[in-house]
Amino acid sequence: MTTPPKPLDPPMVPFALAGIGLWIVAILVMLPLRDELAENGHGSWFGIAVAGALWGIPGLLTMVVHDRNRRRRRQRTSDSFKTGEPTAS
Repeated sequence: MTTPPKPLDPPMVPFALAGIGLWIVAILVMLPLRDELAENGHGSWFGIAVAGALWGIPGLLTMVVHDRNRRRRRQRTSDSFKTGEPTAS
């Protein structure tokens, strides 16, 4: 019988930063086109991009806490393997 693969647990801060970065790129691309977008009925796109970047900040803070706890989980797991004690989930 084979053991199932361990679930992935990558650091999440880079993903949050990449998402915020993509929203900022979208803002910068739309900034010179704002008036043209509004004339064609797409004036809310700029606001959506700004909201995406701003909502990314609480997401980033959440991922910082998640990664900090991830390090603690891994440390606790590696310590239990060294001592042979079971881990509490």
